[in-house]
Amino acid sequence: MTETQVLVTGGTLRKLGGPAPAPRVRAGRTVGRITGYIALIIAAIGLLAPFAWMVMSSLKNANEVFSVPVVWVPETFVWQNYVDIWTKSNMLVWIRNTLFLAVSVTFLQVLTGSFAAYGFARMRFAGRDILFLAYIGTIAVPWQSYMIPQFILLSNLKVSNTLWAIILLQAFGAFGVFLMKQYYETIPEELSEAARLDGLSEYGIWRRIMLPLSIPAIASLTLLTFVNTWNDYLGPLIYLRNPDLWTIQLGLKSFVSNLFDTNYALLFAGLTISVLPIAIIFLLGQKYFVEGIATSGMKG
Repeated sequence: MTETQVLVTGGTLRKLGGPAPAPRVRAGRTVGRITGYIALIIAAIGLLAPFAWMVMSSLKNANEVFSVPVVWVPETFVWQNYVDIWTKSNMLVWIRNTLFLAVSVTFLQVLTGSFAAYGFARMRFAGRDILFLAYIGTIAVPWQSYMIPQFILLSNLKVSNTLWAIILLQAFGAFGVFLMKQYYETIPEELSEAARLDGLSEYGIWRRIMLPLSIPAIASLTLLTFVNTWNDYLGPLIYLRNPDLWTIQLGLKSFVSNLFDTNYALLFAGLTISVLPIAIIFLLGQKYFVEGIATSGMKG
């Protein structure tokens, strides 16, 4: 008799000596799995309910928005709200400014973050680890603690009340450097060494080897930066005083300046429009986002 025997029963293979899971164990696993699914469904409903209410409210008339009891589905869908929000506001200007800021800041953060991360991950120089820790430590410092000196500095540079103020504020980010460095360290260093032997410069290694292999991390950083910049309210509120420079958040805020004559149906229509680009980007990039976040904390 051999150490491991295989029993053929009904066309299936079963290893002898390995006890099958007990019925109680299988039943417990099934119950646990079903309970987990139910909990996830409840959490998903809780997260999506405010979004669904916002979308439905954008299709109501002004008197139905805050009716008691809550009316989830309007009796008549008022599609005119989406036409009115475009004709009664500078929605196109707000979206243009917000898109310009989001694209510019995202591009600069990915560029500077990936380039600096390569230096921390692959270059050897004195004080590298201390400098990296000091740089990453800035994440723990709240922006509110130094936004006044920062405002004075940018005002002295004559860029206050311009879109360049927001771009200069957010062009560099410690989180992007940390994310890209952690991902770079999962890439075998033998690839860089082989490229150096072939005469490739450090810049060429970063551009031709590291960046193409870091698509998930770049996608994650792009998604996070774009969403944060698109949704930023405090920065534009401080630096952008000209209505022609307002972002979509500042523009929509002007709709609630007076609570007694605000058409909240129009406001929710504008909010729905502002959320759509973020939702589309998340749907298109969720695969790379999950992969980049999951692998950035691993070392090869």
